[in-house]
Amino acid sequence: MNLEDFFTDTGPLGGVIPEYWPRAQQLEMAARIFSTLETRGRLVAEAGTGTGKTLAYLIPALLFGGKVIVSTGTKTLQDQLFHRDIPAARAALARPVTVALLKGRGNYVCHYHLDRLQGDERALKSRAEIQQLRQIQVFAGISKSGDRSDLAQVPEDADIWQRVTSTRENCLGQECPRIRDCFVVKARRQAQEADVVVVNHALFMADLVLREEGVTDLLPEADTVIFDEAHQLPDTATRFL
Repeated sequence: MNLEDFFTDTGPLGGVIPEYWPRAQQLEMAARIFSTLETRGRLVAEAGTGTGKTLAYLIPALLFGGKVIVSTGTKTLQDQLFHRDIPAARAALARPVTVALLKGRGNYVCHYHLDRLQGDERALKSRAEIQQLRQIQVFAGISKSGDRSDLAQVPEDADIWQRVTSTRENCLGQECPRIRDCFVVKARRQAQEADVVVVNHALFMADLVLREEGVTDLLPEADTVIFDEAHQLPDTATRFL
């Protein structure tokens, strides 16, 4: 199918998104993106509310093929892309596109630090934390991702998360006794193997910093990089670089 065929009211998108309707600006944006991919160029595009920009870049990117990294300014959009928008685009294309969601290590439960906290109840500050610890223990045992945003019962800003996740400084790496279970290692391995990897700007900039230090196993090499919410890039880049 031609690119234009996807953005008609009788096209594949209308078949997978009940509320879909054609928009000239969406098609124009998609066409310019596809042209940019063909020439291996760079494009900066500003799209107003209601344009449908996520599908405007996902359809041409997936249609063109190759390894794609999509970076967002917020975790909310990151989750939306992974759970809703990319599956819709993949269904419209009717092709087996593999997708991985990759966040900073602080978003994943660390089995090693969780075990240490479990063995030191004096470190728990309240009955609420005792209950939260039990919920995190159950979650770590059944979750495939270990992503703390998947455990709604424990607020994302709860202090206990700081003690059951790792940082670059306190991670034991290959010497960790729980390395085989490590959610961060699993997420990075999935990112290396996936066709599309969804990250956020902070992780992308952290990868640039680490590459300067000779560390290259954070983000995979990609044929195409898309920055959504790109207006946040200057502040994020300034923080990291």
